[in-house]
Amino acid sequence: MNLPRPRGVALLVALTATLALLCCGGAVSALLMGEFDDPAEENLSLLSANCGAGGPIDPEDELPDIGPYNAEQVKNAAIIISVGKQLKLPPRAWVIAVATAMQESNLRNLGHLGKRNDHDSLGLFQQRPSSGWGSPAQVTDPVYAATKFYGKLRKVKNWDNLALTRAAQRVQISAYPGAYAKHEPLATQIVNMLADGAANAVGNSLAMTCPEIGEVSASGWTSPLAASGKGLKRSQKMVVGSGFRTASRPRHQGVDLIIGTGNPVRSVASGVVSRIKCDETFSGRKDCDVAGYPGKGGCGWMLEIRHPGKIMTRYCHLVRRPSVQVGEKVVAGQVVATSGNSGNSSGPHLHFEVHLNNDRSSASAVDPVQFMAQRGSPLGASQ
Repeated sequence: MNLPRPRGVALLVALTATLALLCCGGAVSALLMGEFDDPAEENLSLLSANCGAGGPIDPEDELPDIGPYNAEQVKNAAIIISVGKQLKLPPRAWVIAVATAMQESNLRNLGHLGKRNDHDSLGLFQQRPSSGWGSPAQVTDPVYAATKFYGKLRKVKNWDNLALTRAAQRVQISAYPGAYAKHEPLATQIVNMLADGAANAVGNSLAMTCPEIGEVSASGWTSPLAASGKGLKRSQKMVVGSGFRTASRPRHQGVDLIIGTGNPVRSVASGVVSRIKCDETFSGRKDCDVAGYPGKGGCGWMLEIRHPGKIMTRYCHLVRRPSVQVGEKVVAGQVVATSGNSGNSSGPHLHFEVHLNNDRSSASAVDPVQFMAQRGSPLGASQ
């Protein structure tokens, strides 16, 4: 198989240095060792926003270590990405494949491990010759192994709309079906670093573009509201109103997305619904089902969703109690609520927050505009 020539190696070295600093603080290794709910996990920013314009780096180029991975492991990730491009699969498939290999082999091309071996599992994806994946020599060839993985992934119905862990599990049939999710943030970064920001893109390997508002990027993130003409009533266009911790509102822990009542609110990434609450702080009975007003207090109908990487998102001022249930799994772009004007609100809008480490307090809140832009999912224009 002919693999693409190197591009952006200097950028990769610079980004690697940045990630190495994060790694030394324990964030990357925590992502590798923990489960979805590991309290040691931390969010890591994506490090490129070029949407794949430069193409993947050649695996045969001299590659540096990236975080906990040495050059040989990085080469294996680069091979997985390059095979995906050669097969004309979109970058979302590359993220899924890299995350799967991180879980199965720690990006090492493993031979037989003796008593520690899981049956006759071999190679980057721990594929079993006895289950028809190929001969031992074939499944320990990284190009062959990646090609077989992608071939199985293609046969999974709606694989590109599934949560990463569900798509990977339907290929691998692992005894630990939830284990892949924890690798998604770092796998996304690796794809961005080795393929010039491809995890921020939409489309396929032949026509990648930066996403419009409402499109799910290869990183698995999307805006909480659809773009004009894609589900909004009266052709409304989403704009960002009151910003994050502004001079006039220093305690404003999110952003206000100006949108009329009755529009679909979507989960920005795959995750699990963790909280639904009528949040009003005025004295007397709570009545989130009626329109709010300034000074009423609270978020009104509020929804919280936990995502891989211990990221929590919060959606406020919803028009009614969300139809989803606590503990329900959702995917990126799934409609989970309806915009409204409940609680402490001067008009219809969606208040949207992003918190790190699954911490609900203000101390963990980060600027949603910057956070979503880093994931190739812009929230919209400022008012």
